[in-house]
Amino acid sequence: MTISFIHKILTTLITLVWLANGLLCKVLNLVPRHQQIVARILGNEHARVLTTAIGVSEIIMAVWIISGFKARFNAFTQIAVIITMNTMEFILVPDLLLWGKWNAFFALLFIGVIYLNECYLNKKQLDHQS
Repeated sequence: MTISFIHKILTTLITLVWLANGLLCKVLNLVPRHQQIVARILGNEHARVLTTAIGVSEIIMAVWIISGFKARFNAFTQIAVIITMNTMEFILVPDLLLWGKWNAFFALLFIGVIYLNECYLNKKQLDHQS
């Protein structure tokens, strides 16, 4: 397998994570726990609307990833969002997380994959550094 092929596979998998979380878990509300997290952190009054808005934002992130537009900026935006979101959840609602406080570990793994994929496997970035 070439580096370019691995990069494409990882890019697809990263995109699918954002798309699944945004569309399936939040917009379509197939995983009500996501709305419960939003309700507990931001209040119950507008939790459905806010959960949907967050889901749409995640879908937009997926489209941005696939577009390849400003890929490095996109990768660091993803990392910032993941750190922010997971820190808030770790502190405020660990009981609602799929793996409790272990979610932080999986978030760090996902961050590592995003960083590796963009900074070490993205041929466009490698060509610019040469």
